[in-house]
Amino acid sequence: MFVVVKKRRLIIAAILIIVLICGVLTAVLLPANASSVAAKQKKLLPVYSVQTEEKKVALTFDAAWGSDKTEKILDLLEQYNVRATFFLVGFWIEENPELTQEIISRGHCIGNHSEDHPHIPTLSKEKADLQIESVNKRLEELTGKRPIFFRPPYGDYNNGLISLLNEKGMIGIQWSVDSLDWKGISGSEIAERILSRVKPGSIILCHNNSDHILEALPLVLLGLKNKGLVSVTMDELVMTENYTIDNSGQQIKTT
Repeated sequence: MFVVVKKRRLIIAAILIIVLICGVLTAVLLPANASSVAAKQKKLLPVYSVQTEEKKVALTFDAAWGSDKTEKILDLLEQYNVRATFFLVGFWIEENPELTQEIISRGHCIGNHSEDHPHIPTLSKEKADLQIESVNKRLEELTGKRPIFFRPPYGDYNNGLISLLNEKGMIGIQWSVDSLDWKGISGSEIAERILSRVKPGSIILCHNNSDHILEALPLVLLGLKNKGLVSVTMDELVMTENYTIDNSGQQIKTT
């Protein structure tokens, strides 16, 4: 009996020693390994806003369904002498080729908003690329300009999408001020939401055919003017080189 008990104690002691050694090795090796894993899993971000001391913002309109109000939007922008960016879906461009060209001719910027507004992170890399590239080619053929800015439908993105955009020399764009015009709120509520949140470097999200955008837009444009802010096109706000993006999505110049 004494021999059996002693043998059990020796086995237990050996197990404890092995566990201890493994623990020490893990403690020594884990930091480097963990940092490597963390680096691989670092969340890649699109641009939500831009750090700038200039009194400029980017007013943007997503266009997917409907175009009835777009001409009037263009008129209002011209009336207040400001420029905006329109993120267009492929089927919208196909249905409105002349209006697409007019957006460019009036001095505004056009961005890519996918071919048919899917949740891009659910797609394979090949299908995601097709969603982007089909619109790039269509816009290049129609306007002579290839877009460099992409806004993911629903604001839905992942590392795969941002990496794909980087490979294509494009920049992902989100927003820092959501007008919530898509919820059907009144024009005055839309304007209040924007004007209470906007600041230099903000990117403002609106939609070209939301219910009350035409009532809201004059209030927004006048409010921006009163704040000393001017709406510029995306390529006049967002940097295309020598920048970093912090963990809030703010783009910061590096040199």
